[in-house]
Amino acid sequence: MTKLQNFLKGIIKENPTLVLVLGTCPTLAVTSSVINALGMGVAATVVLLCSNMAISALRKVIPDKVRIPCYIVLIAGFVTMIEMIMHAFTPDLYESLGIFLSLIVVNCIILGRAEMYASKNNVLDSAIDALGMGVGFTLALFAMSTIREIFGNGSWLGIPIPWLSENPIAIMTLAPGGFFVFGCLIALVNKLTHGKGVKKKDFGCESCPSAYMCGKRSADKCGKDGEDK
Repeated sequence: MTKLQNFLKGIIKENPTLVLVLGTCPTLAVTSSVINALGMGVAATVVLLCSNMAISALRKVIPDKVRIPCYIVLIAGFVTMIEMIMHAFTPDLYESLGIFLSLIVVNCIILGRAEMYASKNNVLDSAIDALGMGVGFTLALFAMSTIREIFGNGSWLGIPIPWLSENPIAIMTLAPGGFFVFGCLIALVNKLTHGKGVKKKDFGCESCPSAYMCGKRSADKCGKDGEDK
């Protein structure tokens, strides 16, 4: 895989939100507003980039048995830095994102890329992977928030849209509307990729973070269905 392919895979083929269906909680929570969605996307991308690079640089130093706690500590440190910066320079956005900003620490996209990619590749490739996944996550949030804000609030980036601002579809700003738009976007991406975004074999036991805990069922002995060969 070339570096360009490594970057582009996170935008459509392995989009973390619309293909891998990770980070669903912030996706549904913050996409009623485009500004909030972009803020969350940029914050998550910065944390993902910094954590991937740090974990890749330290991958030979971190003991295998405690790697997950170490990853979480590193991610939490970067999230805290982002929170402090946003609190100082964009207090309104900081207040709007609320608890979901702190929950980036346990975002499956961040920890998943740390375990699946950064811990096995060099710093440059890990940075490119993080940027691709971060851009894919941000674009998914942007697309979803655009639809929900236009039809739910009758505005875009806070700018009123004639007629729609007077006849908003209120349900689009609520949870049912969020799930509806989310499902439609997933269906659209599935159509564009012909259902081949990620192959089933990519989810074998060899990629499981807890494979080493299976006792006799080690990663190289497990089949794609989780059964011993």
